Amino acid sequence: MRAAAVADWRPVLAPAVVLRHDRARDTDLLLLPERVVVLHGGAGPIVGLCDGTRSVRDIVDDLAERFPGSSVATDVPAFLERLRTEGWLR
Repeated sequence: MRAAAVADWRPVLAPAVVLRHDRARDTDLLLLPERVVVLHGGAGPIVGLCDGTRSVRDIVDDLAERFPGSSVATDVPAFLERLRTEGWLR
């Protein structure tokens, strides 16, 4: 997918996917039919921004403001695209 198209994409969790925080493990999880995916580091908060109203560009801008000097401009779009390839985002 072209970079401009990815930047304009408004990711949202696929219908069968739920984001939950596991208090016992203090980590975020994606609950899928017959599968649980453990999200590490900042992955949970990134997925939490995927509500269908924000574009990837908006998500990157938000995170860049929160974490100046980080590589969100390249890392976040690639991460979200991987989740879309898995079928967890649409």
